[in-house]
Amino acid sequence: MPTQHAHILVTGAAGAIGGFVARELAIAHPDARLTLVDRDQVGLAALAGELRDLGHDARAATWDLSRPDDLAAAYADITRDLAVDALVNCAGIMELRSLAGMPWALGDRLLDIDLVSPLRLMTLAVPGMRARKRGLVVNVASLAGVLPIRGATFYGAAKAGLAAASEIARIELAHHGVHVLTVYPGPVASGLERHARAQVPGTWLTRVLPLGDAHELARAIVRAAATRAPRVVYPSVYQAARALGVARMFTERFSPRPFE
Repeated sequence: MPTQHAHILVTGAAGAIGGFVARELAIAHPDARLTLVDRDQVGLAALAGELRDLGHDARAATWDLSRPDDLAAAYADITRDLAVDALVNCAGIMELRSLAGMPWALGDRLLDIDLVSPLRLMTLAVPGMRARKRGLVVNVASLAGVLPIRGATFYGAAKAGLAAASEIARIELAHHGVHVLTVYPGPVASGLERHARAQVPGTWLTRVLPLGDAHELARAIVRAAATRAPRVVYPSVYQAARALGVARMFTERFSPRPFE
C-alpha cells in the first residue's frame, strides 16, 4: 500500500480490535487519510479525535452495516475526492444461540453485518484497486468459521463465508497488485468476546482457553499486511492446535451449550 496520499477504510473502528488496527495503521502510514466506520458514534468520535490530536487525517463515518443496500451511496460519499487504497473489514457481531433458538431476524442481521456487508464493500473497493494495480484488503474472519462451536451456527457460517471469499480473492488479485489478508482470531478480549461469553454457561474450557490481546493482534495484522503474508492466526497457540486437529476435537466435545 502506498505511504503517500493513501486512504484507509476501517470498519468496526470503535471496537477493541478495529480501534487498535486503526491506530497501528495510522502509525505505519502517517500521511494516510483514515475513514473510521462504526455505529457507535461516541466511540468513533473519541478515536477520530485522538488520531487527529496526533496529527492524522481521521474522519468518522457512522454506517449501519446491517443495511448493506445503503453502502454504495455511503462509499461514494467518502471516496468523492480520494479512492480507498486499503479496506479493513473488522466490524462484526457475535450471537451464540442454538439453531432452534435463534430468531430469524437476529440471524439475518448477523449475516448482513458479518458477511454481506464485508462482501459488498469488497465489490465497491476492489475494482478501483485492481485498475490502479495497488491495494490492500484485510478481512477479519474467525476460527469459529473453521471450527464447530455450539451456538455459532450463524456466526460460524458468516465467518466461514468471509474466510472463503477472502482466500479466493487473494489468489484472484495477487497478480493485480492487490494483497488480501485473512485474519483468524480465536477469543480476544473485547466487547464482542464479553458479549459472547455471557451467552453460554461457564465451563472449565471457557476458563482455560487462551485469551488474546486486541492491541497485540492489531500489531500482527499490520505486520502481516506489510510483508504480504496470506493470513494471521491469533493467538499463535491456535495455529498449532488447528494444524494438529486438536482444536476441532476440543470444540466438538467440550464447547458449552448456549442458552436458548
